Amino acid sequence: MNTFIRNSVLGIAGLAFAGGVAAGPMTDSTPTTVDTTPVAAVAVQADKPAVDKAKLVPHGVQGAQSHVDLSDEQVANVKAIIAATKKAGMDERAAVVSIATALQESKLENLGHLGDRNDHDSQGLFQQRPSSGWGTIEQITDPEYSTTAFLKGLKQVDGWQDMPLTKAAQTVQVSAYPDHYAQWEQQAADLVAEHWNS
Repeated sequence: MNTFIRNSVLGIAGLAFAGGVAAGPMTDSTPTTVDTTPVAAVAVQADKPAVDKAKLVPHGVQGAQSHVDLSDEQVANVKAIIAATKKAGMDERAAVVSIATALQESKLENLGHLGDRNDHDSQGLFQQRPSSGWGTIEQITDPEYSTTAFLKGLKQVDGWQDMPLTKAAQTVQVSAYPDHYAQWEQQAADLVAEHWNS
């Protein structure tokens, strides 16, 4: 009797297995991705020229590099800096200098007045000071305005394109820590490569 039950159970299991193999698996263990991007959008993206990465970091990075993971708000500020750079008629390298500067000054967060933790009256992405003539609080906490103000200062630096990033940024910012901008050059270049043509 035990042999009969065992053979019956094995027979049923065999039929179930054979039926499953013939019908195929109910679920596929490999993830399936479906491209929901419209065909027209794919064609437009394929036509966009790639950013010349040699232009982004022409002198190579200096020293150890830092990196922060960005929130959606910080990425939006990156895109605002890039848009303002393009509007000012400046190139990808200017965007790298701007983004690296904002990474050092605010980690790409549009900071308001921080009270006792604030550096004088510095505010916004670039920690610009109303008392130093950068603009009103409303202006310097506007990403487009603050970027344009920074770029206006950068344009006035003779030969900024041929300078190491930290020297170009420091000439505009006049920071107490002039070498700190260098640590953000690689992340800034990566962000410009990712978002310049997006």
